[in-house]
Amino acid sequence: MFQSFETHANPAQGPARLAALRAVLAAEGLAGFLVPRADVHQGEYVAARDERLQWLTGFTGSAGFCIVLPDVAGVFIDGRYRTQVKAQVDLAQFTPVPWPETQPAPWLRAHLAAGVVGFDPWLHTAEEIARISAGLEGSGISLRAVANPVDRIWPDQPEPPMGMAFAHPDALAGDSSAAKRARLAEGLRAEGQAAAVITLPDSLCWLLNIRGADVPRNPVLHGFAVLHDDGRVTLFAEAAKFDEAVRAHLGPQVTLRPPQAFVPALRTLQGAIRVDRGTAPLAVAMEIQEADLTLAWGDDPCRLPKAMKTAAEIGGMREAHLRDGAAVVEFLCWLDRQVPQGGMTEIDVVRGLEGYRRATNALHDISFDTICGSGPHGAIMHYRVTEETNRTLGRDELLLVDSGAQYLDGTTDITRTVPVGDPGDFARECFTRVLQGLIAISRVRWPAGLAGRDLDPLARYALWLAGQDYNHGTGHGVGAFLSVHEGPQRLSRISEVPLEPGMILSNEPGYYREGEFGIRLENLIVVMPAPALPGGDDRRQLAFETLTFVPFDRRLILADRLSPGERAWLDAYHAEVLDKLGSRLSAEALDWCRAACAPL
Repeated sequence: MFQSFETHANPAQGPARLAALRAVLAAEGLAGFLVPRADVHQGEYVAARDERLQWLTGFTGSAGFCIVLPDVAGVFIDGRYRTQVKAQVDLAQFTPVPWPETQPAPWLRAHLAAGVVGFDPWLHTAEEIARISAGLEGSGISLRAVANPVDRIWPDQPEPPMGMAFAHPDALAGDSSAAKRARLAEGLRAEGQAAAVITLPDSLCWLLNIRGADVPRNPVLHGFAVLHDDGRVTLFAEAAKFDEAVRAHLGPQVTLRPPQAFVPALRTLQGAIRVDRGTAPLAVAMEIQEADLTLAWGDDPCRLPKAMKTAAEIGGMREAHLRDGAAVVEFLCWLDRQVPQGGMTEIDVVRGLEGYRRATNALHDISFDTICGSGPHGAIMHYRVTEETNRTLGRDELLLVDSGAQYLDGTTDITRTVPVGDPGDFARECFTRVLQGLIAISRVRWPAGLAGRDLDPLARYALWLAGQDYNHGTGHGVGAFLSVHEGPQRLSRISEVPLEPGMILSNEPGYYREGEFGIRLENLIVVMPAPALPGGDDRRQLAFETLTFVPFDRRLILADRLSPGERAWLDAYHAEVLDKLGSRLSAEALDWCRAACAPL
């Protein structure tokens, strides 16, 4: 299996490790240290070597950081992890801090009278450090870049990953690397810039039409790159990751150099050098400035083009979702057959689902560890089942399954919540409100120029009317056989990036009752031009095309709560599910799907 179920961290180890870190800080004259969940490439997903936050605290979430001070260690977590963190850290030693509601600078002011707080400049962006520093002005607290002390006390820190790179066909990318590099180089010349530094693994892979195996679940390569204004690229990565076929694929315009040559090479660049203030490690800018070169802050030139998928990428994503949808329907059919027999556990569910994806004979990997939460575990938004936490499905409760797959032609991410027995009318009311939010996003048209924050409230409206909400964004960007979480686009109250055709996002409203149940429903959607309407203004509008086709569980839908428009959308969606997947299903799954897709 791709997914394993061992426990990755132990809260009992936290106190000794925290004490060891504090001893190093005291010896260095530091009053504190920032421990992020980040690596030198600033990607969201990190290799085992870079799980410093998990190693120190026990917290395994995909976002967050710890600030260690002499008398308190705050673990900053967003709304997805408020429940999870309490079970994973020693609460006598680590204090959960709600973030972003509580920002680092005010928290430091409240817990430290004065002193120097260290940080590793390779693990933080310039934007992040500038924001904290501004908040500390006049406080007697300052930040200092230092060598990472966690690495000094981590005796068995894993080695850097050495996954092999492989070519991503131009036919699936929809564009050659040479064409991408030429366009981006033209943009650099227009800005008067000689080069751009590329630090994000998925940007590097997108630009060069390659993929890698350095991060679990995400087919990305660790490395740095410099894109020059003539379209050449200098790639800094381990040579052993590239066989002759990949080197030939890269071509003569891409020069491969070892990672340790990256910093010296930065110091030799001429002209204005673009660095992304929000995604590149601060150390990159520090090296450029210390060499007295011209630093030009600007966006990673790959991020927006990468987000706006080509027709080939969208076509690949459509096919990947049909393949994956059929596998998920087979799984749901199997689940309905197995659950009444009793004794099924969360791990059984995860193994069953992966088995159906493997049966496609096209599965490259899962796109993240499957979130399979039964009953109260469903309220832990990013719950990962282990041998220790594995729970037998109970009676009359909800089961939340959030999963995805990596295929060579696309990345999937889907969540369905299903009943185990009769979970009761309150659960159905909540489920129906969440479904109404998903339908609202699916149906919306909007004037071009709006951002994710403008659409996010639509998904919450039915919940708000009932005094309910959820503590996560409504949707994240998704890559095409790349990272399942991709920027810069999001459906979120904090996203200001205008939505553009070709952007793929998740549509995943939810509702959670700690200690009771969780509900989340998720489809992937792609931004497309909206067709003109009779009588409409002469104004460009956009809309979403749904990519995911799997039924929503009719046993949890209160049909009389849906508006005529919502019912019409749901019936049409289910008819399309049956039409698109019918020929791909086994006889038993086809019968199951016909019943699941019957009109309300």
